Amino acid sequence: MAKKRTHSTGPFRERTILVGVSVRTKGDYWALEDSLAELSELARAAGANPIARFSQSMNKPSPTYIGKGKIEELQHAIKDKEVDTAIFDDELSPNQQKTLEDKLGVKVIDRTALILDVFAQRARSREGTLQVELAQTEYLLPRLAGQWSHLERLGGGVGTRGPGETQIETDRRLVRRKLQRVKKELAQVRSQRDQQRQRRTGGEAKIVSLVGYTNAGKSALFNKTTSSGVIERNQLFSTLDTTTRRMYLPSGTAATISDTVGFVHKLPSILVAAFRATLEEALEADLLIQVVDVSSPYAVEQAQVVTDQLADMGIGDTPRILVLNKLDLVIEDPDEPIDLEVLEHIDVTEFKRVVTTSAVKGWGMSELRDAIEAEVGVANYDPVEAYSVE
Repeated sequence: MAKKRTHSTGPFRERTILVGVSVRTKGDYWALEDSLAELSELARAAGANPIARFSQSMNKPSPTYIGKGKIEELQHAIKDKEVDTAIFDDELSPNQQKTLEDKLGVKVIDRTALILDVFAQRARSREGTLQVELAQTEYLLPRLAGQWSHLERLGGGVGTRGPGETQIETDRRLVRRKLQRVKKELAQVRSQRDQQRQRRTGGEAKIVSLVGYTNAGKSALFNKTTSSGVIERNQLFSTLDTTTRRMYLPSGTAATISDTVGFVHKLPSILVAAFRATLEEALEADLLIQVVDVSSPYAVEQAQVVTDQLADMGIGDTPRILVLNKLDLVIEDPDEPIDLEVLEHIDVTEFKRVVTTSAVKGWGMSELRDAIEAEVGVANYDPVEAYSVE
């Protein structure tokens, strides 16, 4: 009797390989293997199945991103492992992408396209969808020539959601018209946000904004602080839409606090620009609460990424409180002595105060409220001198 074959009925997951390059003349505080590890997380978040990683150290950037020998190595791996997609850890130029696809014979996407794809899946509100649409369309615009055909041939999947699926046969004129429409709609969204902010604050309430690396626990802290029900998930970019609530500090002072989209290593500048309406709460904030996952092996690098990106946004000088969150993953009891090596590598002098918390356990929440009060509340109210790092 012939043996019956079984077939998977689950969703199709593209088999992908990850490729990264370290250029010796280009300084980066992220080790290449760490960057590829995060790229793997992003790929899984997009629904792909990363099966192998490849890396190369080079003295200077290559016009083809990787050398000839590495391309040949990838060709063999793609054939042997039946790979569908090659994901590269940096943004590729349109020429690099096309050359690599021609040589490798599979779909090639870069880190930017991958992040945009994850955002496309996470977007729920009209505002979030518009912002992702803007970023994706601006990313695709310089790649129109000769690119639509490969997107059509490969039939969608990771890195081709959103505009890539609907604009395959259009020309630049139509895409630019689409960009104008999306930008106009987002301008209306931004105007509405400004009006809402004025109504919430009355021009007097202080604005506090949670910022931090993706999956650092910002939403959990927001919920604990405001008794809200914002989605909390142990996943990258679970929050794309800014949520704002009014809060009252220990002295009775009113303030608003916002939960914003998380940052990530090599976050595309077009995405930051597209999400300006969502990030407006951080741009207008009187105080930023920078949340760090203290349990992450990359906590120092993640904190630096956020600090650098805040500076790029022009708000690096806004007063900040450093919150070391997820303490329950480091110690079992809040009364245990804490030896946080991470503080030896973060410049705490950039922050007004440092607070340790566990949003899950509720540890440190009163200290956090007091720290916020001390920075934006009534004058001379300072119950947390022990937490000051000035």
